[in-house]
Amino acid sequence: MSKILVIDDDSSIRETLDLYLTEEGYDVYTAPTGNDGLNKYTQISPDVVILDIRLPDVNGFTILEELREEDENVKVIMITAHHDMESTIKAMKEGAFDYIHKPVDVNELDIAIKKAIHALEMEKKIKGLLVESSRDYKVGDIIGEGPGMREIFKTIGVVSQSRTPVLIEGESGTGKELIAKVIHNNTAADEPYIAINCSAIVETLLESELFGHEKGSFTGAITRKPGKFELARYGTVFLDEISEMSLNLQAKLLRVLQEREFERVGGKDRIKVNARIIAATNKDLRAMIKEGQFRDDLYYRLNIVTIYIPPLRERKEDLKPLIDYLLAKINIDLHKHIAGVSDEMLEIFKQYGWPGNIRELENLLVRAAVVSKGQVLIKSDFPDLNVVSGLQDTREQESDLSRDASGRFLTLDEIEEMHIRKVIRDTKLNKGEICDLLGISRPTFERKLEKYNIPFERD
Repeated sequence: MSKILVIDDDSSIRETLDLYLTEEGYDVYTAPTGNDGLNKYTQISPDVVILDIRLPDVNGFTILEELREEDENVKVIMITAHHDMESTIKAMKEGAFDYIHKPVDVNELDIAIKKAIHALEMEKKIKGLLVESSRDYKVGDIIGEGPGMREIFKTIGVVSQSRTPVLIEGESGTGKELIAKVIHNNTAADEPYIAINCSAIVETLLESELFGHEKGSFTGAITRKPGKFELARYGTVFLDEISEMSLNLQAKLLRVLQEREFERVGGKDRIKVNARIIAATNKDLRAMIKEGQFRDDLYYRLNIVTIYIPPLRERKEDLKPLIDYLLAKINIDLHKHIAGVSDEMLEIFKQYGWPGNIRELENLLVRAAVVSKGQVLIKSDFPDLNVVSGLQDTREQESDLSRDASGRFLTLDEIEEMHIRKVIRDTKLNKGEICDLLGISRPTFERKLEKYNIPFERD
């Protein structure tokens, strides 16, 4: 039987809650003052504390602070007759599990109590998970236990013995740059690692970024500037989203790979390239070659060693270790003590398609950790995953997605517009996150918003 302590100076409220909660099957204790409540808390160790903010001897916030000093995971539901915003924010900020206004709605209180007890049970069930984890993770680890990831580890070991170019393929959010950093750290950790996002820089600036420029080579070039290939020395240049590079720059990059030298923009001196080049893409470069959007000779130069990172939906065995690793990072960043996710939530994760891959998983865990009132993340902490309930019906619905209400087949543009609008409406993400989820660059996303006249307020 769960124990509940009610701390309130109003005798009618104490009696009402005592009667109601006792009938609901709880073991109820009451206290008329803050100090009396603290004494009873130490004596009985209740599961839930219902605490009034305005007490005759001590402010309720002071009692909340002292209760959390006794047990930082204590479940305190605060009640007050005052409906001011500041008190609500302060209560939740200082660790209250919930905040309810007077007159107390017993149904609302009952829901809050059940949530608190459920969170407590989950915490007890998973207690010690963080300190008893089978492995101590550190920042920069690649997390994976399945056969696909084991093969990647082997490939990294092989390519780390040489300085050959590497092409990393995989959907957005799968961790392509993390792979690049691990290769670099196992090859030339003492040398610079320089990353360039080819989709984030316009062509004219990208050329200058990569190769540098001489003074006076173009308007604004007031001094000589060394490029990334030059600055990398014997380290690594990581070219992310290589598929977004123009054909003109692709030709110049091919020369770098073939001759291991280049010239600054506006310069004549040849500069030796000593850095390893690692490229990454979330596009099918072979298809782009057929469409004339990517040079086949550059592809073959980059494709000497290819690492394909499987999407998260194909490596469900890695979900649990990934969650442990990400929560360890989140706990440090947010000063939290989240031990894990509930068994129910883990099963939901395994059924989910993860279009945004590991980046989406991390974003969801961060948001859940921020709003969670317990040590275990439960279903209510992930409102953005409510769409999961319809996953089982997805296959049945797929045949209807290509037709309108009249049965007419939709055009590709119509399907694309419908999909973009749905992602914007259902995810509530910003532009950068939506670009990652859709697997397109920011300029491409902006063009599609303009093309389909789609309003977008969030940045």
